[in-house]
Amino acid sequence: MRIFELSKSFPKEEKYSLTDQTRRASRSVRSNLAEAWRKRRYEAAFLSKLSNSETEAAETQVWLSFAVKCGYLSRDEGRTLYTTYDEILGTLVGMINHPETWVLRRAAEG
Repeated sequence: MRIFELSKSFPKEEKYSLTDQTRRASRSVRSNLAEAWRKRRYEAAFLSKLSNSETEAAETQVWLSFAVKCGYLSRDEGRTLYTTYDEILGTLVGMINHPETWVLRRAAEG
Protein backbone atom coordinates (compact mmCIF):
# COMPACT_ATOMS: atom_id res chain seq x y z
CA MET A 1 0.00 0.00 0.00
CA ARG A 2 2.94 2.33 0.63
CA ILE A 3 4.03 1.98 -3.00
CA PHE A 4 0.48 2.67 -4.17
CA GLU A 5 0.31 5.85 -2.08
CA LEU A 6 3.73 7.08 -3.17
CA SER A 7 3.08 6.32 -6.83
CA LYS A 8 0.06 8.64 -6.81
CA SER A 9 2.54 11.50 -7.05
CA PHE A 10 4.34 10.11 -10.13
CA PRO A 11 3.88 12.27 -13.24
CA LYS A 12 0.87 11.65 -15.47
CA GLU A 13 3.11 10.64 -18.37
CA GLU A 14 4.25 7.66 -16.25
CA LYS A 15 0.70 6.43 -15.62
CA TYR A 16 0.83 3.60 -18.18
CA SER A 17 4.46 2.71 -17.64
CA LEU A 18 6.39 3.18 -14.41
CA THR A 19 3.35 3.76 -12.19
CA ASP A 20 1.39 0.77 -13.46
CA GLN A 21 4.42 -1.52 -13.61
CA THR A 22 5.50 -0.68 -10.06
CA ARG A 23 2.01 -1.19 -8.69
CA ARG A 24 1.45 -4.41 -10.65
CA ALA A 25 4.74 -5.99 -9.58
CA SER A 26 4.35 -5.03 -5.91
CA ARG A 27 0.79 -6.36 -5.77
CA SER A 28 1.79 -9.55 -7.53
CA VAL A 29 4.26 -10.42 -4.76
CA ARG A 30 1.44 -10.75 -2.27
CA SER A 31 -1.06 -12.39 -4.61
CA ASN A 32 1.45 -15.06 -5.67
CA LEU A 33 2.34 -15.70 -2.05
CA ALA A 34 -1.36 -16.13 -1.22
CA GLU A 35 -1.69 -18.62 -4.07
CA ALA A 36 1.43 -20.46 -2.91
CA TRP A 37 0.03 -20.74 0.59
CA ARG A 38 -3.22 -22.26 -0.67
CA LYS A 39 -1.27 -24.71 -2.87
CA ARG A 40 1.09 -25.91 -0.17
CA ARG A 41 -0.37 -29.43 -0.39
CA TYR A 42 1.46 -29.75 -3.71
CA GLU A 43 5.15 -28.97 -3.45
CA ALA A 44 5.73 -28.23 -7.15
CA ALA A 45 2.78 -25.80 -7.31
CA PHE A 46 3.86 -24.21 -4.03
CA LEU A 47 7.41 -23.68 -5.29
CA SER A 48 6.20 -22.34 -8.62
CA LYS A 49 4.10 -19.64 -6.95
CA LEU A 50 6.90 -18.78 -4.54
CA SER A 51 9.23 -18.42 -7.50
CA ASN A 52 6.74 -16.08 -9.17
CA SER A 53 6.54 -14.05 -5.98
CA GLU A 54 10.34 -13.86 -5.77
CA THR A 55 10.54 -12.68 -9.38
CA GLU A 56 7.92 -9.99 -8.82
CA ALA A 57 9.69 -8.76 -5.67
CA ALA A 58 12.94 -8.38 -7.62
CA GLU A 59 11.06 -6.60 -10.41
CA THR A 60 9.55 -4.24 -7.85
CA GLN A 61 13.06 -3.33 -6.73
CA VAL A 62 14.00 -2.48 -10.31
CA TRP A 63 10.98 -0.18 -10.70
CA LEU A 64 11.76 1.47 -7.35
CA SER A 65 15.30 2.12 -8.57
CA PHE A 66 13.93 3.76 -11.71
CA ALA A 67 11.56 5.89 -9.63
CA VAL A 68 14.45 7.15 -7.51
CA LYS A 69 16.69 7.82 -10.52
CA CYS A 70 13.86 9.72 -12.24
CA GLY A 71 13.37 11.81 -9.10
CA TYR A 72 9.86 10.51 -8.35
CA LEU A 73 10.92 8.99 -5.02
CA SER A 74 13.45 10.34 -2.56
CA ARG A 75 16.59 8.30 -2.05
CA ASP A 76 15.60 7.65 1.56
CA GLU A 77 12.11 6.45 0.66
CA GLY A 78 13.50 4.33 -2.17
CA ARG A 79 16.15 2.83 0.12
CA THR A 80 13.57 2.00 2.78
CA LEU A 81 11.30 0.25 0.27
CA TYR A 82 14.22 -1.50 -1.44
CA THR A 83 15.41 -2.81 1.94
CA THR A 84 11.91 -4.04 2.74
CA TYR A 85 11.90 -5.98 -0.52
CA ASP A 86 15.36 -7.40 0.31
CA GLU A 87 13.81 -8.78 3.50
CA ILE A 88 10.83 -10.17 1.57
CA LEU A 89 13.20 -11.79 -0.93
CA GLY A 90 15.20 -13.35 1.89
CA THR A 91 12.08 -14.89 3.36
CA LEU A 92 10.91 -16.17 -0.02
CA VAL A 93 14.29 -17.71 -0.82
CA GLY A 94 14.28 -19.39 2.59
CA MET A 95 10.85 -20.84 1.88
CA ILE A 96 11.96 -22.00 -1.57
CA ASN A 97 15.12 -23.62 -0.19
CA HIS A 98 13.20 -25.40 2.59
CA PRO A 99 9.72 -26.22 1.28
CA GLU A 100 9.45 -29.17 3.67
CA THR A 101 8.87 -26.66 6.46
CA TRP A 102 5.79 -25.29 4.71
CA VAL A 103 4.31 -28.04 2.53
CA LEU A 104 1.43 -29.94 4.08
CA ARG A 105 1.91 -33.68 4.14
CA ARG A 106 -0.90 -36.20 4.10
CA ALA A 107 -1.18 -38.37 7.21
CA ALA A 108 -0.28 -41.47 5.17
CA GLU A 109 3.01 -39.85 4.12
CA GLY A 110 4.08 -39.44 7.72
